[in-house]
Amino acid sequence: MRIGELARRAGTTPRALRFYEEQGLLPAERSANGYREYDEDDLRLVTEIQTLRTVGFTLEDTRPFVDCLRDGHETGDACPASVEVYRRKLAEVEDCLRRLGAVRSALLDKLAEASARPETCRLEPAITEEPQ
Repeated sequence: MRIGELARRAGTTPRALRFYEEQGLLPAERSANGYREYDEDDLRLVTEIQTLRTVGFTLEDTRPFVDCLRDGHETGDACPASVEVYRRKLAEVEDCLRRLGAVRSALLDKLAEASARPETCRLEPAITEEPQ
């Protein structure tokens, strides 16, 4: 299949596919007339990249998964390098959740302190709803 069909089937753009090729993630065979030619395995690679990008992986994070698929494995996470990326990304998410938990706790403390004070302000509260 040509680049336009691959892009359509994968739900992306030819530009994105050319970028993946430039990054070494998507190999392209060339026909005699110079057109890029792809097969079902390439569709699997692009789908894997898109799935991982959807859950927050960088393009570089997808490389071990793509390499694993290109090596003939049924799934992109069958290789140790892919599993290690999962572990690293999970650690990043857990760290982010810890930091957000600390922010949440600080906000709850501030709200509790503010709510415990007697009301002395005579300013009208800001309108937080958008007009209809």
